[in-house]
Amino acid sequence: MLGQGLQSKPDSMVLSAKNEQTKHTEKIFVTKSFLPPLEEYNAYVAKIFENGQLTNQGPLVGELEKKLSAYLGVEHFQFVTNGTVAIQIALKALGIEDGEVITTPFSYVATTSSILWERCKPVFVDIEPDNFTIDVNKIEEKITPKTRAIMPVHVFGYACDVEGIQKIADKYNLKVIYDAAHAFASVYKGRSLVSYGDISTCSFHATKLYHTIEGGACIIKDKAVSEKLNLIKRFGHNADEHIRLGINAKQSEFNAAMGLANFPYLSQIIDKRKILSNLYDKLLSGYVQRPKQQENLLYNYAYYPVVFKDENQLLKVFKTLNEHNIFPRRYFYPSLNKLPYLDDYEACPISEDISSRIACLPLYVDLKESEAERICALIIESLK
Repeated sequence: MLGQGLQSKPDSMVLSAKNEQTKHTEKIFVTKSFLPPLEEYNAYVAKIFENGQLTNQGPLVGELEKKLSAYLGVEHFQFVTNGTVAIQIALKALGIEDGEVITTPFSYVATTSSILWERCKPVFVDIEPDNFTIDVNKIEEKITPKTRAIMPVHVFGYACDVEGIQKIADKYNLKVIYDAAHAFASVYKGRSLVSYGDISTCSFHATKLYHTIEGGACIIKDKAVSEKLNLIKRFGHNADEHIRLGINAKQSEFNAAMGLANFPYLSQIIDKRKILSNLYDKLLSGYVQRPKQQENLLYNYAYYPVVFKDENQLLKVFKTLNEHNIFPRRYFYPSLNKLPYLDDYEACPISEDISSRIACLPLYVDLKESEAERICALIIESLK
């Protein structure tokens, strides 16, 4: 939990790390893509070779969309090329082509760059200090006549205050687009977390807990908006009838094949990540700060973020881990309100502080518990 003081740990863990350090030369990165058995992927590839359709809404894309819709309990699901273009076409489908979009500075850069790419202006609202999602209590003061939408992020798979955000959106007649790139398989109050908002966007990039190599999705509340978005992702035309401006955001059959091959393993993937996360919790308690999980959230264990006392401590830990071929990542750094290509600087002190001292530890299915224990031992050794 945030704010806990440092506690001492037995030296046995540290000594164990020292004794083992020369035995481990394989690099451990922050993540490693899950791959299904090759023969299972090849079985889907064989279908592609049999029917000869490689893209343009092929049968495997349709099959995957149906399976993921059922899994998430949603009605309007569009599989697209990646999570970034998902945000861009979500803005287009909702008619947000200018004006201001209220968003968070604590996310991956694609959240902000997508808004800018669509020629809108990101307006930053600082984050909550406990779970790092957008601070709902600070949203209304940033609303102007130019505000068109709110784009929060379910950062690390933790839930935003979806009720509070929707209340504000209804009051000011604003659209809500959730960047839910981290939120696939998280469940809030009995509903998939990606089912909230006018549109939620997902990422199925190879680094995510569930992936299609490259991929993304839009989950849309309104049927008419979903049909509009479906046109946008296919150049805006049906056969020879050109209906509206569009772009190419279609997915290939090969990406869908990976998604279908990975799908049966989803529960096992989450269960293993949970085991590793609980082990990290046990061993690092009192040494690092952790986000506070919301009540009524069934978490997906998408990441394992830790917050250090200050940036110097973070860099010291990184140096120690890197020397042992372990490579965590600074998710998310820098705070996006400090991007050099923004026109104006908007102070977000909480995000700026957290982003300077937060990192994600390695978390993936192939990570051994002994490796997680060694990572923890090295962190504790460095902090001492």
